[in-house]
Amino acid sequence: MNAHGGGKDGGLRCLVTGATGYIGGRLVPELLSAGHRVRCLARTPAKLRDHPWAEDAEIVRGDVLDAESVGAALRDVDVAYYLVHALGTGKDFERTDREAATIFAEQARLAGVRRIVYLGGLTPAGVPERELSPHLRSRAEVGHILLASGVPTTVLRAAVILGSGSASFEMLRYLTERLPVMVTPSWVGTRIQPVAVRDVLRCLVGSAAMPAEVSRAFDLGGPDVLTYRDMMMRYAAVAGLPRRLVLPVPMLSPGLSSHWVGVVTPVPASIARPLTESLRHEVVCHEHDIDALVPPGPGGPLGFDDAVRLALRRIQEAQVTTRWSSASLPGAPSDPLPTDPDWAGGSLYEDERERLVEASPARLWEVVEGIGGEHGWYSFPLAWAVRGWLDRLAGGVGLRRGRRDAAHLRVGDSLDFWRVEEIEPGRLLRLRAEMRLPGLAWLELTVEPVGADRARYRQRALFHPRGLTGQAYWWSVAPFHAVVFGGMARNIAKAAERPAKSDEPGGARVHPFPARPEKG
Repeated sequence: MNAHGGGKDGGLRCLVTGATGYIGGRLVPELLSAGHRVRCLARTPAKLRDHPWAEDAEIVRGDVLDAESVGAALRDVDVAYYLVHALGTGKDFERTDREAATIFAEQARLAGVRRIVYLGGLTPAGVPERELSPHLRSRAEVGHILLASGVPTTVLRAAVILGSGSASFEMLRYLTERLPVMVTPSWVGTRIQPVAVRDVLRCLVGSAAMPAEVSRAFDLGGPDVLTYRDMMMRYAAVAGLPRRLVLPVPMLSPGLSSHWVGVVTPVPASIARPLTESLRHEVVCHEHDIDALVPPGPGGPLGFDDAVRLALRRIQEAQVTTRWSSASLPGAPSDPLPTDPDWAGGSLYEDERERLVEASPARLWEVVEGIGGEHGWYSFPLAWAVRGWLDRLAGGVGLRRGRRDAAHLRVGDSLDFWRVEEIEPGRLLRLRAEMRLPGLAWLELTVEPVGADRARYRQRALFHPRGLTGQAYWWSVAPFHAVVFGGMARNIAKAAERPAKSDEPGGARVHPFPARPEKG
């Protein structure tokens, strides 16, 4: 970025934090389309490299808790988007949020940033902040810190964001689709003003051009005010489902209801709890002042039914660009795969399998890249299912996160209870475990050409144990590796040797990424 004069064609120079997350990953291409120049701050820049917009943005390494890296990233920036939070990182997440926001506010002021834009949570009217859920209380505190920075700041406050892949939408979707009769917590009667993700993005982009004298919070909401029960009923109607029966049970606490959500939906309890706690109080817009500064356009903000309809179409057409699970789980390691067996002074256990496959390398890679989600893991489904349930019971993500896209993966994608750490198209897929384990685990799948119509499949499962518990874990599951990992290698080879559906008469392959998908 140049020191003066904004971005190309008169656009602004923007820094986006949280670009690996749900909103940040969607905001970057919107800013680029608006003619702005974009720099992304990421702890692991490699997670952004496969995004369609990666070559058009500048990506720098840094952490919002590291003042030096934040200051360097803010150099020559006009507008700084703060889209990070420590949701679910443990009991100290409020302190972490406070520390990160303080660093960002101070560094933005020192760098001469013209505006900070922050997306926070809508808070209920008349409820003291000390009585809010920890999640909403921390969001509100971050907004206060940024507004007090001395830099003109826009704080956008939204309740439930409706869009394909958002945590709130996934929670609503799976609760409604999987439970025709629901025994629910009392918060299903709370009034909420949801907002479509496309309207959130419009306001985020438009906030960049606000006058310097504007420094305040704005409420964001769509045209409909509904109870959560209403939202489930209207979702069912839009999705063509029979009418749902909802039976509220007052004694279900936020903790119990978050575990209930964690069992029924792909959203783990660690994420569901702050979402459900935030629904204890009514969250309805107190004002719509944002419309005067960022006009909603023809037809106004998207209504609930239209937002759901659009999100479902995006899911059906495999056009989900980011998901709630786009961001790494709190506490998940981000170091690269260790190559030294004595890494960190401990053991690195390995289970390696290899098979010669009577199929082209391209066909074998198609099977490898399609693993997980609806395709499963090609081995002993009951064992994988049980492991997923145990992970859910321990507060982990389990197997139900699925995939962002049915056919293609990119670095940073969540894949059931794994995350894509490295991918070399046609050759290598490396997954890092995000399940609850007493150590670190990877699964590495490799395709090697052996002529035009044959390929070698290599599969490595690696585990770096943590203490005696980790050692005991490895040796307790080692007897089952022949069944689980051996069966996986054998069945992947068999799947590759069968004709692909696109090779059958009438078969067709549809590219999942249209040039300009609708936002939803």
